[in-house]
Amino acid sequence: MRKKEWRFVNENREVLLEVKNLKQYFHIGGGSVVKAVDDVSFEIYKGETFGLVGESGSGKSTTGRSIIRLYEPTGGEIFYKGERIAVGHMSIDGWKKDILKMKKGQSEESDQMTDLKELIKTAKHDNIVKSDLRKSMQMIFQDPMASLNPRLRVVDIVAEGIDVHHLIDTKGLSNKARLDKREEKVFKLLEKVGLSRDHAGRYPHEFSGGQRQRIGIARALITNPDFIIADEPISALDVSIQAQVVNLLNDLKEEFGLTYLFIAHDLSMVKYISDRIGVMHLGKLVELGTSDHINDNPFHPYTKSLLSAIPLPDPDYEQSRTRIHYDKNKVDYNKGQWIEVEPNHFVLGTVEEVEEWKKSGH
Repeated sequence: MRKKEWRFVNENREVLLEVKNLKQYFHIGGGSVVKAVDDVSFEIYKGETFGLVGESGSGKSTTGRSIIRLYEPTGGEIFYKGERIAVGHMSIDGWKKDILKMKKGQSEESDQMTDLKELIKTAKHDNIVKSDLRKSMQMIFQDPMASLNPRLRVVDIVAEGIDVHHLIDTKGLSNKARLDKREEKVFKLLEKVGLSRDHAGRYPHEFSGGQRQRIGIARALITNPDFIIADEPISALDVSIQAQVVNLLNDLKEEFGLTYLFIAHDLSMVKYISDRIGVMHLGKLVELGTSDHINDNPFHPYTKSLLSAIPLPDPDYEQSRTRIHYDKNKVDYNKGQWIEVEPNHFVLGTVEEVEEWKKSGH
């Protein structure tokens, strides 16, 4: 039967997004398979910023792209506002095998078999992305230059969501009145992100990196979404601009009532913006807790190694500081289970590993 998943749900908070046993595998030829995301589960509560952190290649960006359906999940399920929005073909294949096993031992169809058949039917239907999902869920990309059409003016880039989803009631309006209404909506949003209406007629190459990212943020906001996936939105920017963009995202979250999945490799920046943090390594989620848990009381050796790599503005301390080396060959993630080491703080490992980490001062 289906694998029982560990849930991190706080019953007192509303879950906006739930990821269950997500798998995203890529075939690279010669029979080889890259398990970019392997059995990852977490929930994001309405109104929070959930940080997903890890080094390059850990699977964090792939997780975000699978959630928004830029990649079709290989396995697992994704729920948004309580409704299933994606299910991987491996999950469907598993349910089919369960039905075949039941048929061998039963002369008549049981209620459980009927339920599985109905689940397969609805899962296939749910894999069709609905237009309202695209409006409610948006993404801010890492490289603003690569994600903006260089041949379009800013007004047309930002207004693309308006055009695709028909967000302006054009009934009884002339073509000029429709365009004026469209432009006014774009102008207001550009001002919200720190640009001006004078920028609307320009092209992406005429802006700095920080300004282009603001355009990308405006484009994500134009459909009035509830949930935004920010995929390393500051990593391509100058350090002097990064804090400005993060502060902007925080301000917009408060003003528009947004929920974020904030993906980054800089744990210090994730700490600043996130309410809770999940740490990924080799396609696995290895630790999950509040921002204070992860930064002040890290438990998993990999998390500690990430924190030890963050430079601190104290020359005397840095001279005596030793970076923690993490040997991935000493840990088999497939043998681990989720263990709650303190309230709402979870770590992936065997009971023996967790006890050893405790003795070593974790």
